[in-house]
Amino acid sequence: MKKLLLLAMFAVSIQLVHAQDLKKVQTAYILNKLDDAKTEVDKVMADPKQNAKTEALYWKAKVYSALYKEPNMRTKYPTVTKEADDAMRKYIAADPAFAEVKARGAEPFFDMYSTAFANGVKVFNDKKWEDAVTAFLSAVEYSDYIFKNKWSNAAIPFDTTSILYLAYAYQNSSKPAEATKYYARLADNKVGGENYIDIYKFLANHFTITKNEEMFKKYLAIGKELYPKFSWEEFEIDYMDQNMTLTQKSELYDKEDASGTLSEMKYLQFGDIFVNAKNKDKSLDSLAQLKYTLKGGEAFKKAFAKNGQNAIAAFNVGVIYYNIFGEYDDTYAYNIRLMQALNTAFADRPVEKDPVKKAAALKAQNAKLEPFKAANALLEKPMMENLNTSLEWLEKSYVILKEKATKNSTEKGILNKSVDFLANLYAYKRDKLKGTDPKAFDAYDAKYKEYDALHGKF
Repeated sequence: MKKLLLLAMFAVSIQLVHAQDLKKVQTAYILNKLDDAKTEVDKVMADPKQNAKTEALYWKAKVYSALYKEPNMRTKYPTVTKEADDAMRKYIAADPAFAEVKARGAEPFFDMYSTAFANGVKVFNDKKWEDAVTAFLSAVEYSDYIFKNKWSNAAIPFDTTSILYLAYAYQNSSKPAEATKYYARLADNKVGGENYIDIYKFLANHFTITKNEEMFKKYLAIGKELYPKFSWEEFEIDYMDQNMTLTQKSELYDKEDASGTLSEMKYLQFGDIFVNAKNKDKSLDSLAQLKYTLKGGEAFKKAFAKNGQNAIAAFNVGVIYYNIFGEYDDTYAYNIRLMQALNTAFADRPVEKDPVKKAAALKAQNAKLEPFKAANALLEKPMMENLNTSLEWLEKSYVILKEKATKNSTEKGILNKSVDFLANLYAYKRDKLKGTDPKAFDAYDAKYKEYDALHGKF
C-alpha cells in the first residue's frame, strides 16, 4: 500500500513539473520574451513523455507562430518558418477538436495567417510568383481554419483576398489548372463586384481551351448572373470556334439565324468565323472557300441590319465583295494577257501573201482567241455585280464614319482604306466606259477624284 502511494505521489510530481515548465513558457510568452519562451518550450518538447500532449503541442505552436510573426525573429532563427508550420500541423493532428484553442485562444492561427499573407503580398509585388504561391497557400490554409471554426467575427466563409492572390500567383506562374482551382472556389460562392469579373472571364477561357463544355457553361452562367450587362457572347462564340467543326458552326448559325436569336455581336463573330474559314481549314477547295466567305458577308449584313450605324460590319461586307471582284478581275486580266501574247506571236510570224492561206491563218488565230473572249464575257456580269456591291457597302461605312465627331484609331484606319478602295473601284468603272459613254465616264471620274483626294487624310 505504501509503495502504491509513493508511485502515485511520483506521478503527481511529474505532472506538477510539467505544469510548472509550461507555466514558464506561458509567463515568458505573456511578457513577450519570445527567446525565453522558445527556450522553455524546447525544454518541454525534449521530454518524450511530454511532447505528445496536446497542451505542450499547442504551446509550441503558439510560441513558434509568434516567432514566425516577428521579422527580427525570422532573421535570428532562419528555420522558424518551417518549424512554426510543422508545430502547427502536429498540434492540429493531435487536437482535431481544437480543445486547446477553445480554452486558450486561436492566436497561433491568426499569427500564421497574417504573416503568410503579408509575406505573400510583398513577394507578389516583387513578381516572385513561386514564392507568392507558397506564402498564399499558407495564408489560405490557416485562414480556412479561422473562418470554418468561426474564430473571427467576420461573417464570411473564407478569406476572399488570400484566395484571389493565390489564384493570381498561380496564373502568373503559368499554372492555369492550379489557378482555376482557386478561381472556381470564389466563383462557386458567387463572389462578385466590379473587381472580380476577370475571375469568370478566366474560367470561361480556361474551360474553352481545355474543351470542358460542362464547366464552361457552369461558370459562364454564373458570370452572366453576376454581370448581366457584360457581353458574354464573345466567350460563347470563342468556345464554339475552338471546339466545333466548321460544319457544326455553320449548322448552329443557320439554326440560330432562323430562330431569330442572334444578336448584332453574334452576327459579327459568326461573320469573322466564316470569312476566316479558309485560313483555318486548308482542306477547303475554292468553291467551299467562296461559299463560307459569302456566308460571312451575309452575317455582316445582318449585323448591320441590327444596327445601321455599325460601320465595321458595312466595311467588312465591302471588303469581302472587293476581294471577290479582285479575283474575277485577276482572271479577266490574265485572259487578256494571254490574248495579247497570242496576238503578238501572230503579228511576229512571217507575212502570209497568199489570200487563202492568210484568211485561214486569221481564222485559226480567232479560234485561239475565242475561248478567252467567251470566258471574259461570262466574267463581266459577276465581276461588275461584286464591284457594285462593294461600292454600296464601302460607301455606307464611309458615310457613317465621316460624320463622327471623334474617331478612334480603328475607325480612322477603316476610313483611309475605304477611300482608297472606293477610288480604285470608281477608276475601274470609269476606265471601262472610256470612249463609249462620256457622260458616265465623267461622273465616275469625279467620284474617283473625290475619294483619291482623301487618301491618307484620316
